[in-house]
Amino acid sequence: MNYDSPPLPCPPLPPHLGLLGLFRLGLFNLGLGLMAVLTLAVLNRVMIGELAIPGSVSAGVLAISQLVAPARVWFGAMSDGKPLFGYHRTGYVRLGTAALVIAVFLALQAVWQLGRVVQANQAWNWNGEILGWTAVLACLLALYGLATSASSTPFTALLVDVSDEDNRSKIVAVVWSMLMVGIVIGGITGSVLLKNLASDTSTGGIPLDVLQRPINFIFILVPLIVLVLALIATWGVERRYSRYQLRSRIVEREDSITLGRALRILTASRQTAIFFGFLVLLTMSLFMQEAVLEPYGGQVFGMSIGETTLLNSYWGVGILIGYGTTGFLVVPRLGKTLTAKVGCVLVSLCFIAIILAGLTQQVVLLKASMVLFGIAAGATTIGAISLMLDLTIAETAGTFIGAWGLAQAMARGVATWVGGALLDLGKWLLPTPFLAYSLVFVLEAGCVLLAIAFLNRVSVQEFQDNTRQAISAVMEGDLDG
Repeated sequence: MNYDSPPLPCPPLPPHLGLLGLFRLGLFNLGLGLMAVLTLAVLNRVMIGELAIPGSVSAGVLAISQLVAPARVWFGAMSDGKPLFGYHRTGYVRLGTAALVIAVFLALQAVWQLGRVVQANQAWNWNGEILGWTAVLACLLALYGLATSASSTPFTALLVDVSDEDNRSKIVAVVWSMLMVGIVIGGITGSVLLKNLASDTSTGGIPLDVLQRPINFIFILVPLIVLVLALIATWGVERRYSRYQLRSRIVEREDSITLGRALRILTASRQTAIFFGFLVLLTMSLFMQEAVLEPYGGQVFGMSIGETTLLNSYWGVGILIGYGTTGFLVVPRLGKTLTAKVGCVLVSLCFIAIILAGLTQQVVLLKASMVLFGIAAGATTIGAISLMLDLTIAETAGTFIGAWGLAQAMARGVATWVGGALLDLGKWLLPTPFLAYSLVFVLEAGCVLLAIAFLNRVSVQEFQDNTRQAISAVMEGDLDG
């Protein structure tokens, strides 16, 4: 059959996932939230606070899991063209989850070995043994990042496969809300565990032998729970609900899309570059404050460590509210693009409110601003992700999801560093800490408003037309590489 042939009669579409099914599917993201806390909070805290590993080393090795983000495109393309265990998405999700479970436990064991060397030397001094274990830890965290990409990218592509345009925002709202729930649960669990450990010692640090057993236990228990959640979340979903077989014109073809062909299709439309730029600016505007928010509360408002930690809780509560209301109430009424635009404007206003809170020294205003910022960020995120899922096409959904994930991962890593660097620059140039922090918030507001300019140029119809033409050309051998 060629593409000019009359279409064959199509079987009826598979059923829609019910609300209970959406929450079951969201269990995978809940597991990712647990894993994020396990690595970025617990593992990071243990390395820096208990084992005296320098913060730059700890942050550097953990950042490696984000630096392998370009692999998302490759894993996405693989899931498009090469089924694994009979499924385009499910096999990759399960195998990737199993790999990340193993990688994170092995990484913890490398941390213990590194800690022993540091304690034996009584200080951090670069030598062959420390360098070797640091390299081993970096490789294991790179493997963890690759495994996360191998599971999360096909999973997000699965959301495209099991949804239609009219219910996509609801799926995004539920699944991303579950991610936040996982982060909250993981944060509470890690906080309780570390608090109990700290209460067993009157010294500043916890002996390695005391620390190792309970931390090993949680790094076995939580990853196993995550693996079980991934199995439950994906069980029967692709077989029963996926529309991939009906939407894709090239399923089961021997010349199905390879990575090279997928990359040519990925770059065939200018809309790809436009939306990539939008995602980068939006992500930077939302996460540049990660490195400066708690110090802002301490240096400008005189808040305690416990009080500044709660600022993230206010933000998290706001995000959950934004996710739920936007996916079910706002997007169906305003549409995805307008929702994202309104959310961007609200985010910029929230940064102004955060600055005003510092100017007036009103802690209540700061807390309220963080809740509103979370709501605005949640609304913007749901609008943007729903639009992102529209900017895919059945034959190469995984490839495009990989590209969008790459944009977000790169931007988040750069945003955290830029936020800290800009704060240092502001403290050097400006007379007060308040002005230095305000410089960061002003830049974030500017980034999110610039993101609107990119969003105004996004056209789903143009993307779909250009990409389908590119697919036809690639599969017929007419598109030069």
